[in-house]
This record gives sequence, C-alpha cells and structure tokens, in this order.
Amino acid sequence: MNHAKMEKHDRRIVKTKRAIKNAFIKLLSEKDFNDITVKNIADEADIDRKTLYNHYNGIYEIRDELENDLIELLEQAIKELDFEKNVKNPQHIFEILNDILSTNLELCGYLMKMNAHSHIVRKIDGLLKSKLKEAMKQSTVITSTENIDLCADFIASGLLSVYQNWFNSDRSAPLKEVSINAGRLVIYGLKDFTDL
Repeated sequence: MNHAKMEKHDRRIVKTKRAIKNAFIKLLSEKDFNDITVKNIADEADIDRKTLYNHYNGIYEIRDELENDLIELLEQAIKELDFEKNVKNPQHIFEILNDILSTNLELCGYLMKMNAHSHIVRKIDGLLKSKLKEAMKQSTVITSTENIDLCADFIASGLLSVYQNWFNSDRSAPLKEVSINAGRLVIYGLKDFTDL
C-alpha cells in the first residue's frame, strides 16, 4: 500500500474509532453501562456491528480505551506543569484539571459516578499522588518524607472526592467554582471559608 493510501486508510480508522467512542459516551449519558449493547453503539455511530468489531472486541475494550485516553490527557497536562512552582500555589493545577474535566464532561461524569475504587479513579489518584510527591521532593517547602506522603495523599484523595461528589450531585455549582474552591481549601485551609 502506498503512503497516500495508508494515510487515507489511517484517517478512516481514526474517524471510525472516534465515532464509536462518541456514540458510547452519548449512550452512557442516557443509559446505565450494563444496558448498552454493541448494537446500540453501532447504531448510534451509524456503522454496522462488523465494523465495530474490526476495531474493538467489545464494550469493555471501548471503555478501557476511553479511560486510557483520559489518563493520557491528564498525564500530558501534568507533565507540562512546573510542579515545583505550583506546589506553593497549586491553583494552576486546579485550573488545568477543570479544563480537562470540562472538555470531557460526559465521559468524566460517567467515570466519576462509578465506584470510588474503580480502575480509572485509582489510576487518576495514583497519577496525582506520584506527581505531587515528585514535585514536593524537589521543592524546599516540605522536607520530611512522611509529610510529603501525607500532603500528597490528602490533596489527591480530597480532590478526587470533591470532583466525584460534584459529578454525583445536581451540579448546581459551576465546575470552575468547585475547582477554585478546592484550590483555596488546599492553599489556605478551612480558615478561608470561615467568617472569623
């Protein structure tokens, strides 16, 4: 196959896989995961089931790829952060997380509604903790290994809990406001929320 044909073929594969993923995400906003069938996804993506099976072995593989895509986005965003600079004022971290969550709202909504100990939540938690620990070890703000572990665990787990609660609520507070308040809580503690 010549280069032009391969490129066209690759674009078709990317386009078909994107249609399948988008169909799956749309269905997740309408149905429970266990009620979605391969036929539902194929119909929504306007392809036949055989085409879907050319790209995926089934629904779990589609979900896994979507989860991995989201983790990759987070890893890329975190990799580009200057954690040493942001560890003293982590508001920028919350802004980046807010942007990623906002851009992938339907998918994140589904993933965050899953069990708190689900595979994706554990992956995100582990990623955040490891990057926070890495940054804190490089900075001179916190020197004790025990305190670094404590702070990273507190920030990452608390942050995930805040976002999970937001996705499982009526979402009346804007996500950006939730992210800003989570950042304020990490930086200033409870005293920033009291009337004292």
